[in-house]
Amino acid sequence: MAEKKKRKTADYYKSNAAAYKKKLAYDKKYNSNPSKKKYRAELAKERRARGIMGKGGPDVSHAKGGKFKLENASKNRARNGHGKNGRLADGGSSRKSKPGYKARAKKVGKRARS
Repeated sequence: MAEKKKRKTADYYKSNAAAYKKKLAYDKKYNSNPSKKKYRAELAKERRARGIMGKGGPDVSHAKGGKFKLENASKNRARNGHGKNGRLADGGSSRKSKPGYKARAKKVGKRARS
């Protein structure tokens, strides 16, 4: 099977160690921002509520109106607000994770086992 060719960016960073180090420092600062942590936590909470956390599958993305949408990863990650594309997905279903969802899940689980 033919080996997949790396893209230009990967080749650039492979041959420019200083630039790669600078990028890693920027990424670390950017991703440690409290708003980014909150953003990731919301998506993780939704994946847990849907029972797909840690199982691969589609991305859970933020949609318009504060809703979430299951979506192909390539579509979700390509739509990042450039040009005419908005940052949020169209449509989406209502939130599955409401305040206190863990407590309700535990109650439901106890009823199912007895």
